[in-house]
Amino acid sequence: MISRRVRELGFSPTLAVADLARRLRAEGRDVLDFSAGEPDFHSPDEVKAAGRKAIDDNLTRYTATSGVEELRRAIVDYLHDQRGLSYDLGRVLVSPGAKASLYFAFLALCDPGDEVLVPSPYWTSYPEQLRLAGAEPVFVPVEESNGFKLTAEQLDRAATDKTRALILNYPSNPTGVCYSAEELVPLAEVCVRRDIWVVADEIYSELLYDGRSFASIAGSGPEIAARTVVIDGMSKSYSMTGWRIGYAAGPKEVISGMAKLQSHSTSNATSISQWASVAALGMPRAELLRRVEEFARRREEILRRLNELPGVTCVKPQGAFYVFPNVSGCFGGEIESGEACARFLLERAGVAVVPGEAFGSSEHIRLSYATSLDRIGEGMDRIAEALEARAVG
Repeated sequence: MISRRVRELGFSPTLAVADLARRLRAEGRDVLDFSAGEPDFHSPDEVKAAGRKAIDDNLTRYTATSGVEELRRAIVDYLHDQRGLSYDLGRVLVSPGAKASLYFAFLALCDPGDEVLVPSPYWTSYPEQLRLAGAEPVFVPVEESNGFKLTAEQLDRAATDKTRALILNYPSNPTGVCYSAEELVPLAEVCVRRDIWVVADEIYSELLYDGRSFASIAGSGPEIAARTVVIDGMSKSYSMTGWRIGYAAGPKEVISGMAKLQSHSTSNATSISQWASVAALGMPRAELLRRVEEFARRREEILRRLNELPGVTCVKPQGAFYVFPNVSGCFGGEIESGEACARFLLERAGVAVVPGEAFGSSEHIRLSYATSLDRIGEGMDRIAEALEARAVG
């Protein structure tokens, strides 16, 4: 019999939907997949060339647990230039993916019985990772009417003597919500006053629209910086999902603890991917901006089509590449929840989406627009036709 922790652990719902869509396509089903949070752009040519060069140069051995110095230096420079954050090399850890960085942060910060505040809706892996770390996720519902943003008052009410940390993911998966520098200040003040750590998941920080600029909560002052672990990685902005490089930056004691954990698990991130990431961080920003512009066009189109559907409303995301429409206006008959809506769309429309229950809401579904405008158009046509046929029937 396997361990209780594994028996109680669920598979990632988003990966499960993506796997199902792939299996159905392999069986000959015509399925459009809007479930996966993976850009459809290829990795940049500079990245691929650097990976090949690393192989040719035999840079294929173990690296330092914390990562090659050149990549950590590139990360330090990037965080300073783009977010105004100051770190030295000893306060940066490179890991095999931002998901690993998050897990090591939870293990380093939390003891059994600690509570961690998780604004809801939330990314699917947070609760499971926290439970594996022995901590208890405490969900803090945020209001759709407030753009899914956590307020200082909500944070203060939810905090107790057991509260160890707050997870702050922005731009958010699944809602796309982001915070301005001014909005982050009162949240930081509550965390400082209550001695709460912040795990700031900033993996979508480059994907912002409408002229927005990104502000890290760690930049809200030295006191909050001293209790913030910034998490980021190469997957989303640089289309490097398969290279598996994430990183963390924060107080030296925490980063050192995370490195200790990594040394006994993965040892280090893949050497080839690390050298490819050095090239990515050194790329001209024009290519990143071009991709953001394309995502912005896709966002406008999928929002327009969603808001034309009877019974569907959708808050406009400020970043990332997801929409989180409220489908409760469609409830009735065979559709009585987000999960039922997702099942209906897969069976009747051949469109794979993720049910909102995976993110803490039974009234929503999540669609990724990290796909082409043509596929967005075809998918929305299918959804509209399926809902119309249901209404007529």
